[in-house]
Amino acid sequence: MEEQKLNEHNKAEYPPMHSAEHLLNGEMSRRYGCGRAFSAHVERRKSKLDYHLPAQLTDGELRSLEEYVNGAVAADVAVREEYITQQEAMSRFDMSRLPEGASDTVRVVHIGDYDQCLCAGAHVARTSEIGTFRISSSSWKNGVQRIVFRLDGAKEY
Repeated sequence: MEEQKLNEHNKAEYPPMHSAEHLLNGEMSRRYGCGRAFSAHVERRKSKLDYHLPAQLTDGELRSLEEYVNGAVAADVAVREEYITQQEAMSRFDMSRLPEGASDTVRVVHIGDYDQCLCAGAHVARTSEIGTFRISSSSWKNGVQRIVFRLDGAKEY
């Protein structure tokens, strides 16, 4: 296979946490129509994502999100990559976060049927490597819902 010329990536993500972020982002976008997080801080020990929402998520909604992500983890689906042109990507993805001067070839990360998005970061090979996903706290202020999450029992990288 011909090696793809992609944008340089200057982050060293912890693959389980970064992959969990994808699952939560995809489901938040589907359920609440808020798009993917507009602000993210993804780290090995804990991560936080911020979304624009008109009202605070209830405890039940947060538990349902947690169950959704853990269901994807338990499904043990493969994470795969697809390389497409920016032109192809325009009809499928929000291109607003693509850096200026990005290469014509972009990478799409697929997590089974749970999520797909443009991404240059590191991911697990299978969702079972993520471990147990736990929302440890959340807050809502001025239309911004923050979700803080952790992982237990993730594969070491």
